[in-house]
Amino acid sequence: MNQPSTEIKTSKIHLSYLDGLRGFSSLFVLLFHLIQHQEGNLPVWITLPHKLLRYGFLGVPVFIVLSGYCLMLPVVRSQKGYITGTLLNYFKRRSRRIIPTYYAAVIFCLLLALIIYGLEKFTNFQWHELPWDWFSPKFSLIDVILHFLLIHNLALRPQAFSINIPFWSVAVEWEIYFLFPLLLLPLWRFWGWWLVLSIAFLIGLAPIYLFNGVMKHSSFIFLVSFALGMLAADIGFSRKPHLLWMKRSYPWALLTAIFTALCLLAEWQQLKIDAWVCLIFASTATSCLMIYCTNLVSEGKRLPIMLKLFESPILLNLGAFSYSLYLTHGPVTTLVRHFLLNLQLTPIMFAVSIYLVSGGVALMFAYLFYIIFEKPFSSISR
Repeated sequence: MNQPSTEIKTSKIHLSYLDGLRGFSSLFVLLFHLIQHQEGNLPVWITLPHKLLRYGFLGVPVFIVLSGYCLMLPVVRSQKGYITGTLLNYFKRRSRRIIPTYYAAVIFCLLLALIIYGLEKFTNFQWHELPWDWFSPKFSLIDVILHFLLIHNLALRPQAFSINIPFWSVAVEWEIYFLFPLLLLPLWRFWGWWLVLSIAFLIGLAPIYLFNGVMKHSSFIFLVSFALGMLAADIGFSRKPHLLWMKRSYPWALLTAIFTALCLLAEWQQLKIDAWVCLIFASTATSCLMIYCTNLVSEGKRLPIMLKLFESPILLNLGAFSYSLYLTHGPVTTLVRHFLLNLQLTPIMFAVSIYLVSGGVALMFAYLFYIIFEKPFSSISR
């Protein structure tokens, strides 16, 4: 998913771990989607990693928390508590950052669907829908219009997840971009964090429990994730006495571990806890982790060995094109999966090929997509 720039100029601090965290999350989402393509009885050495990778869906709340954190940083650093420049300039920057790359990905999916339609019409080729296909060439004109308007998450379930399933979260983030300066910031300036989080929860939970669940796929619960990212930025860089006390006094590393454990516990299906609870615990854990890491960087200390992973060159480079990877991996991995199924591979060879071939092609394609369709716009939207 798209994220704002993470270069922090206050006190010449550069929070590079944010880019690494973004890269890690995008890779986690990719691997989570790949394990859904595994088939047959597989040995333990293949299925064991699945127990960890099945939590890859938590990469989405991490992305949203990162977005709230990075957009809040310039607000916290300013004396007046407003976004940089005018409101119109803010929307222009966000539009340039998210829209062109997203539209390029939508058009890419439409071209794939057109090619598949042509092959079915003029050859013997037939596209067979499979469970866990992340891309589908079967959609309506209404689906296309909703996707171009970035409101497809507000539609009913089939339309909310049509064309390319990962697109749903782009619409959610786009809508949050509007709520950030028009709702969340005014609430924060005049009434504080308790009301910001309360309103975010109210907006997030209403579609889940009201309207007979018709609007539950709008996923506005991620507004809470975004607000938690905002709060993490305020705690990390604010000069307000009570936030400074929280920053210095709370055991952020321990809180990260506690909320991570609660997240994993809430995901345990036998407890039958609503899914949004797991997402909020994951978002809270991410916020605590970011405060902890920011404190270390601000004090000139090194991150612990386990967290140094987020500063590795591989994850930093992956973080640079994570938005393109998120947008394009669905159709790419789906096409590669259908191709591999035609090769009649053994279950083990198929599983290995899914990781190496499908994952590798998705990464290479995403990087090329980034160079052509994302990088030119990311440089002018800061």
